[in-house]
Amino acid sequence: MFDEQAILKELIFKAIRSSGAGGQHVNKTASKVELTFDLENSQYLARAQKELLKKTIQTRLTKESVLILQCGESRSQHKNKSIVIKRFLDLIRDNLIEEKERIPTKTPRSVVKKRLTNKRKTSEKKTNRKPPQVD
Repeated sequence: MFDEQAILKELIFKAIRSSGAGGQHVNKTASKVELTFDLENSQYLARAQKELLKKTIQTRLTKESVLILQCGESRSQHKNKSIVIKRFLDLIRDNLIEEKERIPTKTPRSVVKKRLTNKRKTSEKKTNRKPPQVD
């Protein structure tokens, strides 16, 4: 697959100020962590893996094929860093799996027969609810 420890060396981290409510200390601490990963220039991913990732996570990439993830959930910068690393690894791991192409199968005869009988029963039930036609 891919070497997780090696790919972590290519990550660039930046600490920024968190948004939202806080106390007097909020304007002084940079607890939000921003992770940047340059997919195009990665040395630890194969060409095929890069192409697959570009296709699967293209909405999360910038024009220069850079992935940017942020985490400001915790007040601790270290905790945010570990959360964003876990998110990154999960994202890469999940999107490197190629889905198998579905082979269309024919609907079994018994299923078709059962559906038609249920349809007929429902139709009869509803026709029996109507008042009789007197001419």
